[in-house]
Amino acid sequence: MKSEHQSAVLAFPPANPTAMAAAMVDKLCWHTDAWDVAQDLANGIADIVVIDTRSFEHYCAGHIPGAISLPHKEMTPERLAELDNTLVYITYCDGIGCNGSTKGAWKLASAGLKVKELLGGLDFWRRDQHPIQTGEQQGSLINAEPVACGC
Repeated sequence: MKSEHQSAVLAFPPANPTAMAAAMVDKLCWHTDAWDVAQDLANGIADIVVIDTRSFEHYCAGHIPGAISLPHKEMTPERLAELDNTLVYITYCDGIGCNGSTKGAWKLASAGLKVKELLGGLDFWRRDQHPIQTGEQQGSLINAEPVACGC
């Protein structure tokens, strides 16, 4: 049975599968999600460093266990030169209403460092029920029980 309505979804036809696959790989190179980060932190993956780009006060109020505090406003060329350029840095802030992680990612990439931005920041991290560390301690997720991924 043919509908009398025009499709809003198909008003713009999908890309061919090869172009779509390339675009999705590109997208995955720019961003990561809470579950992937939590899994890597729990498994002790040493090739990533999670950076909380918010103020130190916000970091102390609650951050991703294992994350370091490096507010984007303090990312000077001198400070960024101290970072290991063989690692991949994951930036995050409060969430989609905050662009601190984007500013941090831009500064890191501009300094020649490899970086991905955490989708949804701390908001999505909490929404997915991953643990939060409070205080100045970095904390850790190594050997933590994984939270089931619903995707």
